[in-house]
Amino acid sequence: TTLLGLLAGELSPTSGTVVPHPDMRLAYFGQTNIGRLDPGKSIEEEIMDVHPEASRGAARTICGAMMFEGDAALKKTEVLSGGEKSRVLLGKLLVSPANLLLLDEPTNHLDMESIDSLVEAMEAFDGAVVIVTHNEMVLHAVAERLVVFDGGEVCLFEGTYQDFLDRRGWKDVVEFRPAGSPAGAGQATACRRDLRRVKAEIIDERSRTMGPLQKRIEDVENEIMSLEEQIDKDTGILLEASARSDALSIRKSSQSIHGAKERIEVLFSELEQLTARHEAKAKEFEDRLMEIQGTA
Repeated sequence: TTLLGLLAGELSPTSGTVVPHPDMRLAYFGQTNIGRLDPGKSIEEEIMDVHPEASRGAARTICGAMMFEGDAALKKTEVLSGGEKSRVLLGKLLVSPANLLLLDEPTNHLDMESIDSLVEAMEAFDGAVVIVTHNEMVLHAVAERLVVFDGGEVCLFEGTYQDFLDRRGWKDVVEFRPAGSPAGAGQATACRRDLRRVKAEIIDERSRTMGPLQKRIEDVENEIMSLEEQIDKDTGILLEASARSDALSIRKSSQSIHGAKERIEVLFSELEQLTARHEAKAKEFEDRLMEIQGTA
């Protein structure tokens, strides 16, 4: 994060200088940048602000690539979740007239489908990408050269992430005892390759578990917003019908409003349960990974 801040010019080095190429056109995604979106603008408008000469259809294509298909592109950014705002910002960066992207943990808050879309977009990008990430799936997919921070040292590694794992690997603790094994059995010494395999299995399990949970949370949030919009619409119809003394319209609108409110109550209850489960599962996987790394 500090390295990207220096490259982006948002931080000043304590020594030395950062000299950009005169033809460099930079786009920067920071972990707090989602606050830079205009809450009064739609997703489509945010994309078109970056690329005003593009057609509305082209903007919709980008929106679709970031999982905002059809009328979802018309949502105001103020109603979006953190993950959705991250996707909007990534979409803006990917269509910006840049030849260098700096991405700081761009997969935070993204589900598996969104991560896949991001990887495809990075592969299609004509310029260079510098990415900070703990997501090993992304590293395997896109990394061609690594700046490795490990054991208090920094080095440049020429090669893919798999090359790095095969030829050097992380300076992990080499003792590992699976959770639940008898204390008297002692700790089995495992090679780094075994540690990496176990870690990769846990990360894969986390993705398969957390992805559907996150997707359902977003679906519930979207349905709640849709129902709230329907209530506002029905309320307007109800007021007009009341002014005309239209009993049939009054009854239909009232029933629709009542049904929507009941559904919203059910959805909020489900959302509370999903959020609690999501947080618990995230903590569970974090603890398992920390145990492997010997920091738990």
